[in-house]
Amino acid sequence: MKLMIASDIHGSAYYCEQLFEAMAREQPDRLLLLGDLLYHGPRNDLPRDYDPKRVIALLNAHKDKLLCVRGNCDTEVDQMVLEFPILADYCILYEGGKMIFATHGHHYNEQTPPLLGQGDILLHGHTHVPVCRQTQGYTYLNPGSVSIPKEGSRHGYMVLENSRFLWKDLSGEVWQETAL
Repeated sequence: MKLMIASDIHGSAYYCEQLFEAMAREQPDRLLLLGDLLYHGPRNDLPRDYDPKRVIALLNAHKDKLLCVRGNCDTEVDQMVLEFPILADYCILYEGGKMIFATHGHHYNEQTPPLLGQGDILLHGHTHVPVCRQTQGYTYLNPGSVSIPKEGSRHGYMVLENSRFLWKDLSGEVWQETAL
């Protein structure tokens, strides 16, 4: 299975469109969204082409391919306009014999990790900073942000295929990778 992973669209129609252009190139089985879909949040500047209604239409057009966890900016009102589930705090995936605990990152993160086994993976967004780090017996991965990257990072996403994670910018250029 090929999984595309992205986080923190924050209502940017411009970057959401680029994400779906990347999805058309990648042809994943599913796109896992790690939250913060429509609202930009009080700590962030407005992202380019902030248009949550356009983002709603783009996301709903791909609803059959989307998996999602709830971000700290996602609400029950957002669920009323989105045609796929967005309110789960986490989801559990398995790849290469390892558990992947996917969440947004505002509840479960490196400071407050979930119960993980040796070699498991904590996957979250929220910080807008891409990360690949071994820590305390598990691996912490973060795709960064689609629309508001921080600390000099790129607008991007991740791909998981054949037990390999690839970090890509929205043009599809690979700039980091790791194997499970």
